[in-house]
Amino acid sequence: QVQLVESGGGLVQPGGSLRLSCVASGFTFSRYTMTWYRQASGKERELVARIISPDGTTNYADSVKGRFTISRDNAKATVYLQMNSLKPEDTAVYYCKAQRFPYWGQGTQVTVSS
Repeated sequence: QVQLVESGGGLVQPGGSLRLSCVASGFTFSRYTMTWYRQASGKERELVARIISPDGTTNYADSVKGRFTISRDNAKATVYLQMNSLKPEDTAVYYCKAQRFPYWGQGTQVTVSS
């Protein structure tokens, strides 16, 4: 059974940073492209970043390019999202997902506010 557990969210001031983590289980993590999505209140879920397996190529939404960095540790079956220069419009619940499978974790809330 695929399981994804996100953590690392919280309340941060504009311009601040957070690092999200997602621990995966139930599949061979290193073989699969991993993604981070977010969903703001009243809006559709959107793709934020992707890290492609096995070559590690990364893709980002235009709104986060240059501020967010996705990475992975295959030994720990964990994908990360380093978020810098946070803006109020980054406020959302953040989810990780293995691109291949239709399963979601519970998400982690990120709130950017002064």
